[in-house]
Amino acid sequence: MPSLRKSLFAAVLVSATALSPLAASAETILGALSKAYQNNSQLNSARAGVRVTDEGVAIAKSGWRPTITGSADIDFSRSHFDARINGPGSNRSISLTTGNFGVQIDQTLFDGFQTRNNVAAAESQVRASVESLRNTEENILFNAASAYMDVIRDRQVAVLTEQNLQFLTEQARAARSRFDVGEGTRTDVAQADAERSSAVAE
Repeated sequence: MPSLRKSLFAAVLVSATALSPLAASAETILGALSKAYQNNSQLNSARAGVRVTDEGVAIAKSGWRPTITGSADIDFSRSHFDARINGPGSNRSISLTTGNFGVQIDQTLFDGFQTRNNVAAAESQVRASVESLRNTEENILFNAASAYMDVIRDRQVAVLTEQNLQFLTEQARAARSRFDVGEGTRTDVAQADAERSSAVAE
């Protein structure tokens, strides 16, 4: 499949290079395809979608990582002693601070292959998203090449139509001149004028 894409792309480039006149456009087909590849909003959106989908793999792999929880507790108390109870000069206070903390680490040893299947599903979604991006790239590049070749074709058709108009204008003038000297008929002049009018319309 990749070789078919490469051969199709090469055929488009070769035909565009062979058929495009040098002075027909300041933009080459490679430049047009490069700009379409870099600046197309649909393509940039598809690239962003692949990056978002890729984050799902890391999220799925989190099932294999340990879970850490922590807790802390501090208790502060102050006690006052009265001089009447403990005797003279014993009016003092005692401060007591206690605290505890804990850390708990949980590691899942077996979850019934749930994490492994989640990772496989996330990786499959990434591969599908990448293939969708490739399809979008091919369509965008094909449309850009088609538009480029259509412009070249239309310019050549316009040049040929202009040359045909000049030829038919000369034919109509010659038919009128022959009619003026008596060698032609009114029908010849009318036909020449009709052909020229058709070329003007085109």
